[in-house]
Amino acid sequence: MKRNSLLALLNAYTPEDGIEKEMYQDTIAFVKAHPDCFERSLEIGHVTASGLVLSPDEQSVLLMHHQKLGRWLQPGGHCDGDPDTEQVARKEIWEETGIKHLELHKPGIFDVDIHLIPERKGLPAHNHYDIRYAFKAVPGQEIVVNDESLDVQWISLNNVGQLNDSESVVRMIRKVTA
Repeated sequence: MKRNSLLALLNAYTPEDGIEKEMYQDTIAFVKAHPDCFERSLEIGHVTASGLVLSPDEQSVLLMHHQKLGRWLQPGGHCDGDPDTEQVARKEIWEETGIKHLELHKPGIFDVDIHLIPERKGLPAHNHYDIRYAFKAVPGQEIVVNDESLDVQWISLNNVGQLNDSESVVRMIRKVTA
């Protein structure tokens, strides 16, 4: 069963109390209930993967100004059938930012989030059950902006809240600065 590896990672993870813990429990229930949870064709929602990328000196994070959503976010995207969420996060980071060489900042899942994607171009509103990892970029890599973003930048950890003050993003920054 493709879901077993993700369920094992989720079972090994301890979320923050409160909102993240609720989303974590809802994510486990969703994955258990839907054998096709990694498929974009599951219109009520699907598992996605993203990565918070720290700079080599761990003073900044790599954020992209998402073209469709109009917000500064960590890179990530759809699993499209791939149950290896860490590899999906790595692939999405590379495709969306040009940063390919990454070390895990912390082994295993770093954060779990559920966010609603609004209806767009005939696709119904749906949830992304986002499995997040924390990485540290290997020095000497150049950022590349692709067509999914308006911009990609290293943002000082102290300034992230000025670009995106959502609990989803602030929680990840809180975790890396704790």
